[in-house]
Amino acid sequence: MKKYFIQNAPFIVPTTDGKLIEEHHGLATTNNPDISIAHMIAPPKWNEPFQTPEFEEYTYIIKGKKQFIIEDDTIILEAGQSIKIEKNTRVQYSNPFDEPCEYIAICTPAFDFTKVHRE
Repeated sequence: MKKYFIQNAPFIVPTTDGKLIEEHHGLATTNNPDISIAHMIAPPKWNEPFQTPEFEEYTYIIKGKKQFIIEDDTIILEAGQSIKIEKNTRVQYSNPFDEPCEYIAICTPAFDFTKVHRE
């Protein structure tokens, strides 16, 4: 039995807002409840509602910029920067800029729509 798994077919999460979400590991792809790892591209002028997830989320920016409103703080990350947001923290993710933002998102435990609590 192999002690590794190479993901060549990530799950493309259906979206209606132009955002690309490729889950490589997590509930939708590998049925792993402990962690999810996704490659994402947020188009220019993209945003989503505030949420208060029951999981930690780590974000690493590959290209472009991404805006985070975390409780009362507005933070903009650029390529090469990363952030960890604690679970049960109110946050809004957006790309109000004129270029796409490419990034990796890691959630522990895994991302779960029933535990994201979007407003």
